Amino acid sequence: MSARDAVFPAGRHDLYAMHGYSAAIRSGDLLFVSGQVGSRIDGSPEPDFETQVRLAFANLEATLKAGGCGLDDIVDVTTFHTDPQNQFDTIMAVKTEVFPKAPYPNWTAVGVTWLAGFDFEIKVIARIPG
Repeated sequence: MSARDAVFPAGRHDLYAMHGYSAAIRSGDLLFVSGQVGSRIDGSPEPDFETQVRLAFANLEATLKAGGCGLDDIVDVTTFHTDPQNQFDTIMAVKTEVFPKAPYPNWTAVGVTWLAGFDFEIKVIARIPG
């Protein structure tokens, strides 16, 4: 097995070190991004749900950038939601801003009961350009 090529966005190493995982792993021309949450600078959850979702996407974008990708390079998305029925409209509004036109990436949404104090998490697979 080849060594893992770990990718980290600037300024968030402590969060990943504390929990023992990489923000993303580069493998060939693919970038596998770990679940990104709407954490504040200190790692705590943003209490306002819409802001938490926007921060999760911002953290995702920073991780993609560190791996040489952008939002347009995403091919597969999985999101986790603690209350999908009540959160759906907010998530869809933000999603529409982030992905305004087709072709859209694959998307799987999963309802969960616990996200370590968060209410939304997003993980993706992206193709590294070039």
